Amino acid sequence: MGYSGDAVTWVRTDFDAAIQPGAKDFDFNLQQFSITDERKETVDFSAPYYTANQAIVALNGSSAEGATSIADLKDVKFGAQAGTTSFAFITDVIQPTQDVFAYDDNVGAKAALEANQIDAAVFDLPTALYVSGVEIDGSSVVGQFPAAAGGTTDEFGLLLEKDSPLTPCVDAALQALTDSGELAAITNEWLSEFTGAPVISE
Repeated sequence: MGYSGDAVTWVRTDFDAAIQPGAKDFDFNLQQFSITDERKETVDFSAPYYTANQAIVALNGSSAEGATSIADLKDVKFGAQAGTTSFAFITDVIQPTQDVFAYDDNVGAKAALEANQIDAAVFDLPTALYVSGVEIDGSSVVGQFPAAAGGTTDEFGLLLEKDSPLTPCVDAALQALTDSGELAAITNEWLSEFTGAPVISE
């Protein structure tokens, strides 16, 4: 967008506070926000910069391990961050027979999984692979849900205050990154490994 590094100030924001209506303490927010019609009623989103599938992380030996279809997951005890597309995916698509546990953030969901309070947690695929590969020993990505397999894909966008004058500027910057091939190069370098998780069918 043409700003030098010393002109940029980074701030930390709570997930729920960022998507609520009203004034923001940032110009735009970048923390894997999924673009949804409901959220677009109260905030602006840039054009999508990355598309990710939903995925399941479970401890080795969990009742979710080895699942190859949604039917195999019906009796699994799930958890996810409240208010996210991952939580909605559990309740709307998987529709487990047990109550779904909602957490304030992904940290809570990961802690519950690690403590065996839930059988499995749902995240977007890049987060799921990071959780299983780096954060929780003895866990794995059971599978992912591409749209063709009954899943819903997440489109990530930068979040801005509703009707922000910066929204078209951010879109222009993303388009420039796309046209130059730089966005694809970043994706290939850091996220290409995330395509190998098993696919769970309807």
